[in-house]
Amino acid sequence: MDRRPEPSNADELLAAARAAAEHAYCPYSRFRVGAAVLAGGKIYHGCNVENASYGLTICAERNAVFAAVAAGVTRIEAVAVACPDAPAASPAAYRMPCGACRQVIAEFATAKTRVFIDGVGHFNLDELLPHPFVLRSLDD
Repeated sequence: MDRRPEPSNADELLAAARAAAEHAYCPYSRFRVGAAVLAGGKIYHGCNVENASYGLTICAERNAVFAAVAAGVTRIEAVAVACPDAPAASPAAYRMPCGACRQVIAEFATAKTRVFIDGVGHFNLDELLPHPFVLRSLDD
């Protein structure tokens, strides 16, 4: 699927995600990921941070979401993800948020929240995670 980002806040969010990727700590995978979350009208950044105990690694998307929540904002308006180390010819799947990140985004977003993937395009959250686990409506 080759969708181009929408012009509104996509360019700014994608630039913020690319900049965040520069701060990634990834000595094991050598695969930098950056994310930017628009929440409460402000952009929050995150990068992947790996750990020698792989299960303790945290993804860029969750870092960005948690930064927004730590700042007191719990409604995500849009998300951008950048993977500058993905080869140019790699499939879109190499650049997509993992399932855990999609689920965390769903906790604070609506089904129609826009997710911009650098080099791939844009999606509504419900296209990336059509059946999330919820204890409330995603549109609350």
